[in-house]
Amino acid sequence: MHKVLLGFVALILVIQLFAQGKITVAVAANMQYTIEALKEEFNKTVKTKIDIVLGSSGNLTQQIMQGAPFDIFVSADTSFPQRLADNSFTAAPPEVYAQGLLVLWSTNVNIELNANLKFLLKNSIRHIAIANTRTAPYGAAAEYLLKKYGLYDNVKDKLVTGESITQATQYIVTKAVDVGFTAKSIVISNEMRGKGKWVELNRNDYPPIKQAAALLKFSEHNNTTAAKKFYQFLFSEKAKEFYKKFGYIIPHHD
Repeated sequence: MHKVLLGFVALILVIQLFAQGKITVAVAANMQYTIEALKEEFNKTVKTKIDIVLGSSGNLTQQIMQGAPFDIFVSADTSFPQRLADNSFTAAPPEVYAQGLLVLWSTNVNIELNANLKFLLKNSIRHIAIANTRTAPYGAAAEYLLKKYGLYDNVKDKLVTGESITQATQYIVTKAVDVGFTAKSIVISNEMRGKGKWVELNRNDYPPIKQAAALLKFSEHNNTTAAKKFYQFLFSEKAKEFYKKFGYIIPHHD
């Protein structure tokens, strides 16, 4: 009985050590390739297991508010992290790490893209991918652009909604749609580079997609030191090099 008890205690200690040896980062889907590159770079000097959970910023926010065990939230906007801060889910105020850019992308060789988007009115364009406008900031930016150009009412029946940029991207890559809106960081990644063609949309025609991250309160009860180190790394000069490489704009702090 004594040996069984000791074994049980040892097992609990192993489980606790394993739990302390990793952190979990909730990441907006547009950052899926960038975050892997950042994780690899970080692990060159700090050996921490980092689990990545991808999703739309809105859905991840909902999960955090429902108690999901995430240490850090890397959002595609500022409003979702701010909502978490306002409801006491963050250990500190959110900070902007990069600004994303919106592109139109197609893997259909017969389609000629144009940044003015009027070609979307053609009968030959039957399906247009867009991320969920309520939960995915890039989807909201695309909708804003369509409305600004006076096209939304005429193309809304063509829109095929993905729950996140990842799903919208899958629609484009698999040719389930003719064309779609996505993040520049995705189309220039090694995984997607050279697939189809894309055009960057006028960044002055939609609100800046300022992306913020937040250290979450859950980290205070999990692996605090590792979480803080990786969170700080997201704002380092080395991380900024990766953001630029993946097509993000680096914000200038006063």
